Amino acid sequence: MLILGSRLRGTPVMGLQTGTKLAQTSTPLIDPANLKIIAYAVDGPLLSQHPSFIRMADVRELSDIGMIVDSSDEFVGLDDVIKLKQLHDLNFNLIGMTVIDESKSKLGKVSDYSLDSHSFIIQQLNVSRGIIKSLTDTGVLIHRSQIIEINDKNIVVRTTAKRVEPVMKAERREYINPFKSPSPQPDTSDVS
Repeated sequence: MLILGSRLRGTPVMGLQTGTKLAQTSTPLIDPANLKIIAYAVDGPLLSQHPSFIRMADVRELSDIGMIVDSSDEFVGLDDVIKLKQLHDLNFNLIGMTVIDESKSKLGKVSDYSLDSHSFIIQQLNVSRGIIKSLTDTGVLIHRSQIIEINDKNIVVRTTAKRVEPVMKAERREYINPFKSPSPQPDTSDVS
């Protein structure tokens, strides 16, 4: 099932062992190589390390009451898992990234994303247009299969619009108006 990424920010992390709220999610750690959420940074008074993370592999279930984990032992520190430290140091933030197509035309900025609730892989990007384009156009949904490249500044996507070549070139010719005389006519006429 696809869910919005913004829905998971501030989600309670519930302990199965105690049945209580252990923490709540804040920002995701996204691997830009495959757009998979590896972990979420968590905040809460019961945490022993700051910053602490909950790996998606340790989440038993995602339900209406939040993410369910076995116990508070599932929280890891920044130096506990090498992959988490690498992703944290990348400081990759998908929200707000500029999306362009292959011809370098700006499509907008990522405002949200949809992810698969079982694998935590981002499936679609919600792209909002600029102020002027948003008056006449709605946002754009981009599927992950359209993404060509993700670099430090932009997300480059394959465009689905087809380029139309003109059938024939327009030529501009000078035409002579037969009703217009080349010399001016006198204003008065002689009637004799």
